Amino acid sequence: MSIIIHAQNPSSYKDLNDHRPEPNVLLLLTDDLGWQDVKVYDIDEPSPYETPNLDALAKKGIQFWQAYSPAPTCAPSRCAIMSGTHPARAQKTHVVGGAPPTTHANKETQRIMDPWYSGRMPENEMTLARVLQQKGYTTGHTGKWHMAINHFAYPQPTDQGFDVSTADRGATSPQKPHRLTNFATTDASDPYRLDENGFPYHQNSQDALNFLKENKQDPFFLYYATFLVHAPIHTRSKTLLEKYCEKLGVPYPTDPNHWDVEGQNNPYYCAMVEMLDYYVGQVFNYLETTDDPRWPGHKLSENTYIIFTSDNGGMENAHGDIVTDNYPLDKGKINAKEGGTRVPLIITGPGIKKGIQSDVVVNGLDFFPTILSLLDIEKPKNKHLDGDNLSDLLLKDPTDSKLVLDKTGKERNAMMWHFPHASYQSTLRVGDYKFIRNYDYINNPRTPEFELYKLYDSSKKHIKRVDIEEANNLAITDPKRTSAMNAQLTSMLTEMKASYPSYNPNYKSDMPNKKTVPTVLSTSKNNNIVSFQFQENGAKVIKANLIYTKNGGHRYEEWFQTEAQISSDQTITVTLPKGTTHYIINLIDVHNFLVSYPEMPTNKTLKSKKENYSKYALKNK
Repeated sequence: MSIIIHAQNPSSYKDLNDHRPEPNVLLLLTDDLGWQDVKVYDIDEPSPYETPNLDALAKKGIQFWQAYSPAPTCAPSRCAIMSGTHPARAQKTHVVGGAPPTTHANKETQRIMDPWYSGRMPENEMTLARVLQQKGYTTGHTGKWHMAINHFAYPQPTDQGFDVSTADRGATSPQKPHRLTNFATTDASDPYRLDENGFPYHQNSQDALNFLKENKQDPFFLYYATFLVHAPIHTRSKTLLEKYCEKLGVPYPTDPNHWDVEGQNNPYYCAMVEMLDYYVGQVFNYLETTDDPRWPGHKLSENTYIIFTSDNGGMENAHGDIVTDNYPLDKGKINAKEGGTRVPLIITGPGIKKGIQSDVVVNGLDFFPTILSLLDIEKPKNKHLDGDNLSDLLLKDPTDSKLVLDKTGKERNAMMWHFPHASYQSTLRVGDYKFIRNYDYINNPRTPEFELYKLYDSSKKHIKRVDIEEANNLAITDPKRTSAMNAQLTSMLTEMKASYPSYNPNYKSDMPNKKTVPTVLSTSKNNNIVSFQFQENGAKVIKANLIYTKNGGHRYEEWFQTEAQISSDQTITVTLPKGTTHYIINLIDVHNFLVSYPEMPTNKTLKSKKENYSKYALKNK
């Protein structure tokens, strides 16, 4: 299929053939790759990681220095990129999800609890892949999915708009019995046999190449989601491991279970980063050396947009290892500070200038509207997109932030993250400033309620780095800005109907108003209408949520939430959704304490006993 396209910015394409067919798109999403893990992003101390192919890619397009993921963890970022919906609006704010709110490990030591959040994108979401599929594109996914309650739970990629899906972990499959054994060899029978350059065979990368080879005759969208560089931290290349031990000046490991040298000094991880670079380099090379069957005389790379980025910031610590260091950024994955959300981003393609470095603030949520614009495809009717269109920025002047417009048509200057888990934060970037609201601050002297940092000074022609380390908290010295940004954050979260963490009434230490939490007295059921009688003990109940499942006892047991009605006589009523097998009720009082009935065990208890929540819930008989 070949047609003439009409770009929104014709002048940007004047050097291209008038009969250029529809462009292809390669969205390459790496896993846990930090901002400082790609060599071309080196600032301050140089990193030891070698990424020649990614460095070369940056010279062929735009390298963004202030690019962010939609969330500081994997699943919400992936869902947000593919759906175009902010994690807070989608109620998909962390990995896994789809479970009743409870404490993680110990009910007496955890002050605060995560809210309910979804385990996946909704069924039949109008994903980016589905839009392109409906416009005649062949859509392919290879690698990690993780947009459901489990890697292989419903819905899978082919349920969400992909024609083809493969998910082989390849060389990232764990070595057995441990990571200092079972290295790849040159033996022909070795499933990870070393190639002519000494790199292990990696099925994940080969699947991406196979998709390109088999579908280059049509316009294609390939979502290549690498398993690299996610834990387990290991390499099947003994040569690479030895190389980085020597380069780092560290002894060859003898303990396979731990690596505790601080900084970017993990030879396993160094090898993983170089492997990632090598495998994606094979894909780049294929595009650059393969004739475009739809555009005679041209290579595939000339008509393919490449977006290379990561799902969140680098994972600094995992499973007994110091993995990497995001310095000068603070924190890493599972935290909404800069180290957990700032990511590498390189974009190349037709009409995009080469060798440009940009300080414009952008986000993975922008990919959906941007790709549609670059392909001259209209946004589907009634489809809400939380990101903004970057096509003018990419095709005109990648350094001019005024080319990125928000929903009001004005220059975008605000961006928000909501992470009511682990670090319990919501954050807001407005211009040069970053505001952080911490939810777990009561009786917690290590954590202030508010933080404010001036990351940059862009008041002059050249942007100046000020405090990207987020080390100098200005919340007290600049109360006016702190108050204004807090109000703006509240407004954005309210519009998205975001869910918040709640306090744990079982916490053993002092907590204000802990003794005033409500009590559920009884429950009754009439057909599919359930009633709960409760007693207020000094604190008014302001919200009640039914938490229910339709597949209680299933391997992939998944729970959903719907609001219940509170009456003045201290009764809660709710209609059970059709198909409900088990349910519980959550009450939240005016002081934000959450009471569950029946009370749920901790996540740790369930895992240790290999039980489901449904065992402890009310059964719909």
